[in-house]
Amino acid sequence: MKKNRLLVAVGLLALFPFTAFADECDLVIEATDQMSFSKKKMSVPASCETVKVTLKHTGSMAKDMMGHNWVLTKTDDMQAIVREGAAAGLDNNYLPEGDDRIIAATEVIGGGNSAQVEFSTEGLADEKLTFFCSFPGHSGMMNGRFNIK
Repeated sequence: MKKNRLLVAVGLLALFPFTAFADECDLVIEATDQMSFSKKKMSVPASCETVKVTLKHTGSMAKDMMGHNWVLTKTDDMQAIVREGAAAGLDNNYLPEGDDRIIAATEVIGGGNSAQVEFSTEGLADEKLTFFCSFPGHSGMMNGRFNIK
């Protein structure tokens, strides 16, 4: 009986690093009615094959008034996507439809809501990446660096 308990304990300890690893690939960021993200930098280890980002809008304003999304692109592509996204409108989450420069993006959400996006990190380790909100006028304040290290 003692031997079985020891085996169970060793088995549980062996699982622990995998649980911790999974958490490193699962990120949460908050957005507010004051047009800000809770983080200016986000990073994941290079060992993450996929990343899940959860955006939580902690404010109370509707998405057509103070909506937010989380968009990831190469840093050099951000401004063009912001410009083209404004013309795409809210129905398209202020993003140009089918644009290959967009690595990942959530839908635009209003206060009290959340959204998730999951994406592959393949080929991104050496890229300069930026996350931002594409709602018109928000990207100047709502942006940050995304690192895969």
